[in-house]
Amino acid sequence: MSPLKINYKHMKAYIYPGQGAQFPGMGNELYHTNQTAKQYFDNANEILGFDITKIMFEGTAEELKQTKVTQPAVFLHSVILSFTNDDFAPDMVAGHSLGEFSALVANKALSFEDGLTLVYKRALAMQKACEINPSTMAAILGLDDAVVEKVCADIAGIVVAANYNCPGQLVISGSNKAVAEACEKMKEAGAKRALPLPVGGAFHSPLMEPARVELEKAINETAFSEPICPIYQNVTALPSKDIEVIKANLIKQLTAPVRWTQIVQNMAADGATQFTESGPGKVLQGLVKKIHREAEVSGL
Repeated sequence: MSPLKINYKHMKAYIYPGQGAQFPGMGNELYHTNQTAKQYFDNANEILGFDITKIMFEGTAEELKQTKVTQPAVFLHSVILSFTNDDFAPDMVAGHSLGEFSALVANKALSFEDGLTLVYKRALAMQKACEINPSTMAAILGLDDAVVEKVCADIAGIVVAANYNCPGQLVISGSNKAVAEACEKMKEAGAKRALPLPVGGAFHSPLMEPARVELEKAINETAFSEPICPIYQNVTALPSKDIEVIKANLIKQLTAPVRWTQIVQNMAADGATQFTESGPGKVLQGLVKKIHREAEVSGL
């Protein structure tokens, strides 16, 4: 049980995906069938200063992969899906990486406009950091977390555990050379796969420090409100409604790992019986099922 005492049962948890969930045409049907959604999308074009809906609806997969496009696109699709859902009533929220910003808009800690503005600033800062330090990420499948952490610690260059997605699936992040070396060591240690990911840089690693500095300034200049329900944050995997704690964790997020496995475990321990993914794709639903299955096998 996590420190914030939440003893309700049969609670609804809403979860929000991060970068990588995007697909060509995302949001198109929503835009053309829901007037409220259309207003949000049109407002987003004005806030960003470019026609992001055109890229979302008509752009290629390659165009959508650009960090400065991907992050606001996934954010928009996720948040607008929640806001146009008549049954939307979260007892708790969480988001994977970028999805944490969607979750903070969903629980009213951030306004739609401020959330989108922060996401775009985050995307630009991360893209800039990627250009400064060429770097990458890789998915390690079939190894215990402790083994992955030890292999990373034994590599001379910068490579760290970045995303604890579910038992047996951990993403590492770092310099191109260090990640390549770590992948070979992981295979030697018994990994089923060590799969390089098609990403622009080493997200959730020390190489994102330049972006963290930029984002810290933007977050500290943004107004946050009292959330309507707790958010389980990436950095600690713990729930919070304290604005200062939320902001501090949000600033640390870029250079710290995403503890998704622990987040789902803590939400379930605190009474979550229904996990609803709001956004493009169903990646998080798959991870939730794997985490629950592992807990059942372990007798937790």
